[in-house]
Amino acid sequence: MAQFIDNYGPGSNGLMFAVQQLEGNLLDAGHEVIVVAPAAKGPNPHHGRAGRTEIRLPSVRVPKMPTRVANGRHFERTIDEIGKLKPDVLHVHGFGTVGVLGTWAAQRLRIPMLLTWHTDFDAYADHYSTVLPLLTGVVRAWARITRGELVSSRDIKQAEVRYEDRGRSTASLLAVCQKMLETATLVTTPSPKTATRCLQMTEKINVRVVPNGVDPLPPGPPPFEATGPLVLYAGRIAPEKGIPLLAEAFTLVHAQRPDTKLCVVGDWQRYANIKRILSEGRDAGRIILPGEQKRDDLGAYYAMADLFAFPSQTDTQALVLHEAALAGLPIVSVDHELQLVIDPSVNGEITRPTPASLAAGILRVLDRLPDEEWRTRARARSIELGSKWSIESQAEEMLSIYAEVAASGPGHAILKPTAGP
Repeated sequence: MAQFIDNYGPGSNGLMFAVQQLEGNLLDAGHEVIVVAPAAKGPNPHHGRAGRTEIRLPSVRVPKMPTRVANGRHFERTIDEIGKLKPDVLHVHGFGTVGVLGTWAAQRLRIPMLLTWHTDFDAYADHYSTVLPLLTGVVRAWARITRGELVSSRDIKQAEVRYEDRGRSTASLLAVCQKMLETATLVTTPSPKTATRCLQMTEKINVRVVPNGVDPLPPGPPPFEATGPLVLYAGRIAPEKGIPLLAEAFTLVHAQRPDTKLCVVGDWQRYANIKRILSEGRDAGRIILPGEQKRDDLGAYYAMADLFAFPSQTDTQALVLHEAALAGLPIVSVDHELQLVIDPSVNGEITRPTPASLAAGILRVLDRLPDEEWRTRARARSIELGSKWSIESQAEEMLSIYAEVAASGPGHAILKPTAGP
């Protein structure tokens, strides 16, 4: 199996974790795995394992982001190498330069392709306009490859996008996303939300919802002393994650419940505006900022929290929501389309994405916490919903899908309708 992934370090992220988890599942089951990714330094737990081949492509750093993007060099060489390795299935994770390379390889080598939509590119594009020049090069190269022409690195690298042109560039890129979706033998998504996104782009596909599996994190001793209710956010901190919204909402919460604190776990100093907002809250005594933590250490933060707040509308699944649910936490979110582990009014709230509405949702949950019966019911419902998609169950599902895609043969879509969760 060949995995094509655009975001494989250096910073940790949910996509990288999901793919590395899948790599481990395949290797443990005795399969051979090929990983194609941009050259980057980052956590790589499977490096050196038997049966694993890694192809790293020349890359460039994306300004202001913990990400590197393949710059188009060695694409032809990589397709030749993949042809010699003869994988049964190409699994493309995303729509960047490496994702397009995987699509080209599947077409040229006539290998069945599975495409997983991990990231809502349309929602991210305005936040990350700095990456558009490289991706716009992908659009130009795609146009040439579909005419049967050879593509060189210059076709991808020689592109410029002015900020004011980002809307037009994003539209062109979404057209490429549509073609990639239609090229795939099967499309999988981690949530019904993203399945809907795919079908809005094109109905000429078969989509299957396969949430990424999550197991409970090990609890640990409290990392600090909390004297009152604790609201927790854990995860990547970036412009599209809604952190300013959460900080402003919590200012309203703290005004009514001054005994309550907000703990934001993550690298909060990377972006100047977010750093300023969070440091102001810290200096005012409202916010606790322990910084970025190792994933296995997060269990201690979930264990000491009273509720989990999630201000993002751009996530396609959000593994942190599942981690919080498995820890038995009630959840307050602003994303009405992402309800895999939230049963509104039973184990949390889904509010409008405004400071007042989010604050009101947090306060409603805080007011219910003294009710032992409600808290017990909410905890049980969170754990029940979070336990539906374990690492083991996802591994079994993905191995079954790989076998199905491989058996379909090249260039044949799987048309059998299947129901998602």
